[in-house]
Amino acid sequence: MKKVVIGFFVFLALLFAVAALVPFLFKDKIKGALDKEIARNINASVQYKTEDVSLSLLRDFPNMSLGVENLLIVGQDSFATDTLARIPSFRMGLDLMSVITGNEVKINTIQLNDPTIRLLVLKSGKANWDIFIADTAATAAADTAASDFRMAIKKWDITNGTLFYDDLSIPFGVSAYNVHHTGSGDFEKSVFDMVSKTTADRFVMTYDGMNYIENAKLDADVTLAMDLDKYLYTFKDNNIRINEFPFQFAGTILMPEENIDMDLTFKATETDFRNVLSVVPGMYQEDFKDIKTEGRLSFDGYLKGRMNDSLMPGFGTELKIMEGMFKYPDLPQAARNINLDMRIDNKDGDLENTIIDVRKLHLDLGKNPIDARVLVQGIETMQVDGNVRANIDLDEITKVFPVEGMTLRGLLKVDADAKGTYSKTSMPVIDADMRLTNGYVKSKDFPAPIQNLSMVTNILNKTGNTDDTRINVEHFKMTLDGEPLEGRVLVQGIDKPVFDGQIKGILDLTKLTKIFPLDEMTVSGRINANVAAKGKMSDIEAEKYTNVTANGTMAISNLNFVSKDLPQGIKINSADAVFNNERIQLNNMKGFLGKSDIQASGTVSNYLGYALAENQPLRGNFNLISNTFNVNEWMVDENTGQTTAATTEAEGVVEVPDNLDITLNVDAKQVLYDNLKLSNVDGRVLVKDKVARLETVKFSTLGGTFVTSGSYNTKNLQHPLFDFKLDIQNLNFKEAFNAFNTIQAIAPIAGLLEGTFSTKFNLAGEIGQDMTPVFKSMDGAGIIEVVKAAVKDVKIVDQISSLTRFDELKSFVIEHKKIDAQIIDGSLVIKPFDMKIGNVNMTVGGTNNVNGNIDYVTALNVPAGKVGRELNTRLASLIGNEDLKNSERITLNLNIGGTLSQPRVALAGGSVKAQAKDLVQSAVQNKVDDAKLQLEQRKQQLQDSVKNELDRKRVEAENKARQELEKKRLEAEQQIKKQATNKITDLLKPKAKPAPTQPDTTKAGNN
Repeated sequence: MKKVVIGFFVFLALLFAVAALVPFLFKDKIKGALDKEIARNINASVQYKTEDVSLSLLRDFPNMSLGVENLLIVGQDSFATDTLARIPSFRMGLDLMSVITGNEVKINTIQLNDPTIRLLVLKSGKANWDIFIADTAATAAADTAASDFRMAIKKWDITNGTLFYDDLSIPFGVSAYNVHHTGSGDFEKSVFDMVSKTTADRFVMTYDGMNYIENAKLDADVTLAMDLDKYLYTFKDNNIRINEFPFQFAGTILMPEENIDMDLTFKATETDFRNVLSVVPGMYQEDFKDIKTEGRLSFDGYLKGRMNDSLMPGFGTELKIMEGMFKYPDLPQAARNINLDMRIDNKDGDLENTIIDVRKLHLDLGKNPIDARVLVQGIETMQVDGNVRANIDLDEITKVFPVEGMTLRGLLKVDADAKGTYSKTSMPVIDADMRLTNGYVKSKDFPAPIQNLSMVTNILNKTGNTDDTRINVEHFKMTLDGEPLEGRVLVQGIDKPVFDGQIKGILDLTKLTKIFPLDEMTVSGRINANVAAKGKMSDIEAEKYTNVTANGTMAISNLNFVSKDLPQGIKINSADAVFNNERIQLNNMKGFLGKSDIQASGTVSNYLGYALAENQPLRGNFNLISNTFNVNEWMVDENTGQTTAATTEAEGVVEVPDNLDITLNVDAKQVLYDNLKLSNVDGRVLVKDKVARLETVKFSTLGGTFVTSGSYNTKNLQHPLFDFKLDIQNLNFKEAFNAFNTIQAIAPIAGLLEGTFSTKFNLAGEIGQDMTPVFKSMDGAGIIEVVKAAVKDVKIVDQISSLTRFDELKSFVIEHKKIDAQIIDGSLVIKPFDMKIGNVNMTVGGTNNVNGNIDYVTALNVPAGKVGRELNTRLASLIGNEDLKNSERITLNLNIGGTLSQPRVALAGGSVKAQAKDLVQSAVQNKVDDAKLQLEQRKQQLQDSVKNELDRKRVEAENKARQELEKKRLEAEQQIKKQATNKITDLLKPKAKPAPTQPDTTKAGNN
């Protein structure tokens, strides 16, 4: 017995040892197979880390468990920034023996925990889940290498999933939250039953921006008979429930290739009105169980036909509600006599053949009857025939529906008829009246009600022509806390409307938004307006403002606006505006943009065209005064919508609006931008046609003064351009280096100099998508004046001093030296300039580029006898001993390369006759010529590539046109031959004998 016990424990130890060793022995093999399968079959970026891959024999015994944590699948091309799936935990159960013995790994189970899956279809029909490599490529790959994985799945499980589906081409969307899904089936067989169960705590279905099912609960048990050889799937036992609405499917889906053939029917499995009421948006709340209901329903439908990229199946549904009723337990009245008879039918899948027929809709809200019917045929072009009749006491509605915290009163009457064609160019003959009298609205959050609310509106069209439409709000009146507001508006025509309207009174936004709260937005303040406008839209579009009558005044006080998209907020303490036909005169506006104080005045013109017509600019001329304006507060990250410091890399190019034509005269005592403080900012900014122009903008910063003019051009948003003229006086070298990335890139030596400089420089180039200059695109020219610069501890001059043995070159001061400079192809070119340092005459010139490489030539005219022995020996070999001995001064030619931090200084030559300036001038000119040549070559290459692409497209279009012509010619020949054959056949065909004439028994006298 003892040996048996010992043997048993030895066996357990060996078993656990094997369980521990097997994952390590096969981990690399399985991971390699997984990577290989992804590369072979998936056309997407599948991202995971090696350390997040795990294997376990004990977790899912007898299967081996392969786990991948933090799995991410990102699309490509149009979906390169789209996350298709984010799966924190992904596991596969692998058949252990297939791992150990074979080259093919068998997958038995799949488990996903907390996945988020986003399915998206673009308007073009392209789907982000279409990531599997085409069958032809897969077949070709299969010829050389078989798949390393075999799908023998018997069970799968999704826990706490989140699913989003958006089809922009329809447009249709579905969202499901806290999704739990389990499924089972033997995929090693060709014919089997697949059983699945799916639940979701929140289910939303949207069509064309409207939620038809909202925050519903989903529970679905579905059994499909699977025939994998025939690609045939048959609904067997299935029960699907949305909230309390249960229904079933029956029929088949056949999808052998790209076509999907459907023959499905569905129907409600219960006939209580309560069931369909539970899916009405807003009805299914926590207290739904307490709502009393009566009535019956019938619901069924079908999907039949073929679906592919160009076809849809036929579809239809019928819904009938008979004698429905619902009553909330805490409310005195019920909605009764709810009767609905409607059908949607489309036999062939062509949306233009869709019929929506609401034969009858009736309900009584308390004592208020509502009746409607409508027949719609077609989608793009609709044939409409319908009417609505309703007499509603708003007080009665609150006795039927719970309207929490709100008191409503008033009589609302709706009487509308419509019949005819609705399309882009026509509309039904329509006569619709809506009248509200003695309206009253009171919110629990604000004690003062809206009183004396009345409105009379009529929409009339007698011909069906859109231009004959007449929308007339005869009057609108209300009183809020004793302050009146009234208005009227008449619009005739749709495409080129004629309008006549007026609004007069006080609008207290603080009180109004307490009664009607706004989502993610806070608005307060008072507007006192008396504005009228009358005219034709065609005159506004033609800018014939003399034909338009517009006048009035508006006073704004204590206006505050904060929203999710504008968290900085806008505050207008006071402002007055006077209107006429052409412009608005803005006077004495005082307030804050975020934390920045502003005072503004000026004019706005073409405001009617901007507000009412398309593609018309808003023109204006403003004077803006500020004590402190913080630009950093308005730097917005486009991805998060949150403000961020300007030092953070911008996400995308800032676009100048194309519908503004604004002149802004700025006078700001201080402007904060990035880490700079700009003082006494004064100048003019013009915004027009996607270009912002600066005209003589002056400011001071870093101890220097700036005057700049130029432009920022976003007409091509992929390649925005800038072009500026700079006039800078007395700017500190090191502060300029620390503050401006352009100086860091093209003139890094500024960071090593002590002193100040001035410059007049013209600069142009392209702005990158991160809102920094594309340095390789920059060109410019100007003069740099070194006011005073102390050169000390600079490696270049230290090496020159060491080479020449002139100690005075280690530290010296440059004063009032003007230097000609040029930027070519992103490289800074310093034209030769002279300096005298002690007994040394020095000429310097050369280039440095944005990569940090320097290429300079320096000529030193020095006393012949004072150079070091080593250098003297080298000079003797270059010049000759005799010339060297007989010369009082010699010229050294030095080449400087490398980088600023690791320079290389070398003797390139020497002379007793050559002038230092001539040597440097010649060398620098050669560098300039080379740079210009390379720039021209690159421009030519770009032009050639563009021309080649245009030629390729032209030839392609010509070939396509030629093929189309040849195709049509052959079709015409075949048609002619067919017609000729038919005619010959008709000629040769025997003539049929005429039928014998029967006597006419209808005439008088024939008996």
